[in-house]
Amino acid sequence: MAKQGNIQIASENMMPIIKKWLYSDKDIFLREIVANGIDAITKYRKLVEMGETAEDESNKNYCIKISVDKDAKTLTVEDNGIGMTENEVEKYITQIAFSGAADFLAKYEKAGGDGIIGHFGLGFYSAYMVSENIEIFTKSYREGAKGVHWESDGESTYTIEDCDKAERGTRIVMHIAKEEKEFLDEGRIRSLIEKYCAFMPYDIYYNFTGKDDKALNDTHPLYLKNPKECTDEEYKEFYRKTFHDYHDPLFWIHLNMEYPFRLKGILYFPKVKSKVELERGKVKLYCNQVYIADNIKEVIPEFLTLLNGVIDCPDIPLNVSRSFLQNDRQVQKISKHITKKVADKLTGLFKTDRKKYQQCWNDISVFIKLGCIKDEDFYSKVKDIIIFKDLNGEYKNLDEFIGKAPQAEANAEGESAAAEGDKAEEKKEEQPTTIYYISDEAGQAQYIDMFKNAGLNAIVCDTFIDTHFVSYLEYKEPTKYRFMRIDADVDAALKNGEAGKDEEADKALVEAFKAVLKNTSVAVKAEKLKNAEVPAIINVSEFSRRFGEMNAFYGIAGADADRDMTLILNTANPVIEAFTGLDEQKKTFVANQVYYMARLAYKKLSPEEMKEFAENNAALLKNYID
Repeated sequence: MAKQGNIQIASENMMPIIKKWLYSDKDIFLREIVANGIDAITKYRKLVEMGETAEDESNKNYCIKISVDKDAKTLTVEDNGIGMTENEVEKYITQIAFSGAADFLAKYEKAGGDGIIGHFGLGFYSAYMVSENIEIFTKSYREGAKGVHWESDGESTYTIEDCDKAERGTRIVMHIAKEEKEFLDEGRIRSLIEKYCAFMPYDIYYNFTGKDDKALNDTHPLYLKNPKECTDEEYKEFYRKTFHDYHDPLFWIHLNMEYPFRLKGILYFPKVKSKVELERGKVKLYCNQVYIADNIKEVIPEFLTLLNGVIDCPDIPLNVSRSFLQNDRQVQKISKHITKKVADKLTGLFKTDRKKYQQCWNDISVFIKLGCIKDEDFYSKVKDIIIFKDLNGEYKNLDEFIGKAPQAEANAEGESAAAEGDKAEEKKEEQPTTIYYISDEAGQAQYIDMFKNAGLNAIVCDTFIDTHFVSYLEYKEPTKYRFMRIDADVDAALKNGEAGKDEEADKALVEAFKAVLKNTSVAVKAEKLKNAEVPAIINVSEFSRRFGEMNAFYGIAGADADRDMTLILNTANPVIEAFTGLDEQKKTFVANQVYYMARLAYKKLSPEEMKEFAENNAALLKNYID
């Protein structure tokens, strides 16, 4: 005869969790139910290992079976684990606050807790987020145990009675609510298994038939193996299967640590598919092969989430608050260890395979630069392996670029000699070296040609983060580096000296030019540049341009760097040299055409300016034909 009872809920412990799940990750219920089945199997196997029960030879295929019956509107999860007696059902199911895993470990603590998930707490009751009624059919491993049937609609009552279940284990039948019918769809269930149960330690089957069924999960994922036993092809195959990316990763880091904390995993450096927009990566966090979440920044440093990877850390609880993770010292140590391993991998690759490192640089540079800005410890470890391409296509770190050889460790003699060195020379060395850079090889082609013709060099900074990164380098190394974009105050680098400079003539040229120039807001200067073929160039001060770009990045209006724009007239150019001798009509035509040409080499013209520039070019073509 069926027995009735009241469900005992320790609401002060469980209801906050229920509410959280109800309003966020509803589909997590499947992880909870399957994980409980995994625990049940693990407990049974431990009892067998300890000799407390004999293994059932007829039921040794330890697995989880998931099935859907659309007609009956049920989703079923079945395990062949430890099972439960009637008393255990009432103890572990009807008293929600009681942890069956905790009770088991307390009783068999000598056997150790490895493999027992047991941190879910709520577990079974999460299924009521999608079910209007749930049935449990279970039979304990104990000799002579009867099958037990438990049923409840999740309110305050349940029924429990004997049933005819023949084999050890537990079958949970969820009667899916009308509004949750998506959980009766095969594709939906398979996707949830792939997301939450991909690496659980026992086979998981969908609609098991017993004939050539293929498990949906990988019970021995690659990250659990010893790195020495893994091949390159295995790493690539695991990457493709886990992240559905059919581009091979650039390289990877296999994490394998047992002390002072347990940590296993693989971090992959993916090939960037677009230089304009770096795709956000996904680092999956697991606890004992059970999925927790993606990209938890308290465990995975934020800049590392640009990577793809899997990290399994049994020392991190499955369901805890972010505030706990932020304040937990063990979590902080894990985060720092992961960062260190990444830095070690990068520096090792730089030193042992510089060619491959340079080939990968375009794909990993944004990640490294972001890591430096976000984490000073990371910067200190990798600062010497940050490289830049120069105008000759060669990759160099900054010391190599400015021709400064790496310093060896000074001995006592060297330190003494340095202390007695020339004070003036010491002061000179403290002055930062100006490093010119370009941000757009095509758009700044004219400036690049001028630099090359003048025998000068520059580095290429063409990613979205570079403007911020050079400012960061100046902040970190104020006595070493000063960065100037190639079109910022370049007259200092390109002008042809001051000898023979006619200041009065230059002043007259500037005044005559400004008098007919339609853009009255631009400043005008005259300089003799090394390249006589260029009539004029545009300069914008580095500070004004960076300030404008920063404000534009944050969406702040009114931050136009062009307000600080200067037109540099090249007095070495024949057109500029002859300008003051032209009549007024020709002065107007030449001045504005020279400005438009210089402006085009700097950035796009406004629609009005482009219209006039095109008309001027048409007039020039007509005069040439005539």
